[in-house]
Amino acid sequence: MSNFKIRKPVDPHVLMLEVIGSARVSPNVVRVTFGGAGLDRFTPLGYDQWFRLFLARPGQDSLKLPTRTSGLWYAQYLATAKPKRPFVRNYTVRAHRPGALDVDFVVHVDADGHSGPASSFALNAKPGEQVGLLDQGCGYNPRSEHDWTLMVADETGLPAVAGICESLPDDARGIAIVELPSIEDKQDFRVPAGVRLVWVPRDGADGVPGQRALAVLRETELPGGTVYAYLVGESSLATGARRHLVGERQVPKQSVDFIGYWRHGHAAG
Repeated sequence: MSNFKIRKPVDPHVLMLEVIGSARVSPNVVRVTFGGAGLDRFTPLGYDQWFRLFLARPGQDSLKLPTRTSGLWYAQYLATAKPKRPFVRNYTVRAHRPGALDVDFVVHVDADGHSGPASSFALNAKPGEQVGLLDQGCGYNPRSEHDWTLMVADETGLPAVAGICESLPDDARGIAIVELPSIEDKQDFRVPAGVRLVWVPRDGADGVPGQRALAVLRETELPGGTVYAYLVGESSLATGARRHLVGERQVPKQSVDFIGYWRHGHAAG
């Protein structure tokens, strides 16, 4: 992650939510909808609001959540015996409305039918199943005036791009380049008329996810004026796009924020 200040949540709490529905919205994405009394304490911020999601481990009778909301939550989490310690993953709000919070999970299943904890949860989510949520604020956070916005992401960054586009003013200008496993994974959402959305499908191509989006960025003619760039997704996409913009396009470093959500070939702990 670049050295920038994330916009902090308004009033974070470790919330207990429950599954109220789920649906496969595209070949590689399952949308799980959460609700419950805990959602009343959630303050939506728009843009790419993200959170820690706590998921029960197999065999756990109940979900043991940390009670602290500052950085001390992690020390409390580590002090919990591993068999009682939930899995923790980072996710972005896809949509919020009264009584419901949508979260999109990119689901991965290997040739042997195995998947990680988050994919397994999404694929098997049942109404009433409990999760924990700790709001972390927004990563998208321009600190100076700019004429247009550049977003580059892979499928894990699609909810961020969607949330940002839906939150930008009507007169916003920019380009959003989003790589997907399949063109069938594209989604409809509100995009300002002045923002060009470019879908980049892999469609079974080998290689590190995100490299096609990076190639498209290198070939794209960028508008004039001052840009704010926000680059999210697989680590080499985020760092490679920043390197290209700063080194080859002479974009000032302070105008580029980047977050590597994950690393190809490295499973989350």
